[in-house]
Amino acid sequence: MKIAIWGDELAAWVSAVSLAEKGNHIYMVRETHNTALIPNDTSICNEPGLMAAIQAQRDKKQLFACSFEEGCAFETHWMAMAPSEFNQAQTIIDKLVTRNKRLLVINQSNFGIGASEKLRSYLTDPEHQSIAYIPDTLQQGLALYQFNNPDVLIIGSDTDRTLPLLKAIFRPFSGGLEQIQFMSPQEAEFTKFAINGMLALRLGYINELANLADQLQVDIDLVIQGMSADVRVGKHYLQPGCGFGGQHFTHSIKSLADLLSHKQRSTLLEMVLSENEKQKELPFRKLWQHYQCDIRDKVISVWGVAFKPGIASIENAPSIRVIKALLAQGAVIKVHDPAAMLELHTYFGANSQIIYCETAIEATLNSEALLLITEWNEYSSPDFDQLKANMKTPLIIDGRNIWEPQYLRELGFTYYGVGR
Repeated sequence: MKIAIWGDELAAWVSAVSLAEKGNHIYMVRETHNTALIPNDTSICNEPGLMAAIQAQRDKKQLFACSFEEGCAFETHWMAMAPSEFNQAQTIIDKLVTRNKRLLVINQSNFGIGASEKLRSYLTDPEHQSIAYIPDTLQQGLALYQFNNPDVLIIGSDTDRTLPLLKAIFRPFSGGLEQIQFMSPQEAEFTKFAINGMLALRLGYINELANLADQLQVDIDLVIQGMSADVRVGKHYLQPGCGFGGQHFTHSIKSLADLLSHKQRSTLLEMVLSENEKQKELPFRKLWQHYQCDIRDKVISVWGVAFKPGIASIENAPSIRVIKALLAQGAVIKVHDPAAMLELHTYFGANSQIIYCETAIEATLNSEALLLITEWNEYSSPDFDQLKANMKTPLIIDGRNIWEPQYLRELGFTYYGVGR
């Protein structure tokens, strides 16, 4: 079938190529039909496998660019827009209903709870026009795999009339429909935000426990082993560290926190977000305490600046808070990241206190501390002998608990982890 895709978010491009791979003819609505089929956001271009998939579907004549007017002519539409683009979404719906007596809009945008109902109010013929909602649960770095191999497909629809078409679209991704759960659009929107809220609570809770474990001189790793062995708790999202980042994850938690505060005067998620901002500075605080509040002119290595491994984005990344704190205290920062160096340079620009390094080992030359912020695979097993030889002071602050403390201490490093 022919489907128009609206939006320039990661979800829009992943949905487009994945639907195209199943035989659909997909039309990305761009400024004009001549606009290149390339995401405007360079961080999206770094999504593993995405650009190759876009090119492959273009070559197969399954994926096309089209203008706004051309896009309005189709009966089936997919919206994956930024949370800030709700007004544009309303304008699009208002235009679509004047052009199509029969219309299905699948909304994948995280506009908030109740957004689908607001969009539905623009429909002129609800008997033949409808809006469905599917939560965007894609993770950067894993988006293509997750779209094509979902644990569950949640679809919010306000009418049974559209179910046959929705089932036809999603059957190739759902293992024969067994993984599809249907509910109302508002319930599906609520589910999306509830999932993210629960993940944030688990991350915040384990970080609080890890910080307490530091004070009690308890190994949080052993505590986590005991916790996760209980089937009521499980093992997911129980890895302590120096806070979470990312634009969309944080935005959805903030939206739910605001709604809870407004409707129930609850501050639970507001506290999680507030504590998470403090947690981002944990590696800096450990360094600050080690050097007795004086790091001026000290050379500090930072490994990893992306908000998580596998991507190039630094949006709301813990590394930003750490680097700003180091700059404020007069430190010289030697930084490395496998993918996000361009993003970091764009953010901080040329700065005499920041040295952008091509390799991780280069970043440790004459260093007086190494701060591990993002747990990229290539940092998992470095040459610690070379690392120690490079460093002026063999001090490691492991913000993600990826290294073995006892082993490093036996090698002569001073090691600080999170709750270890």
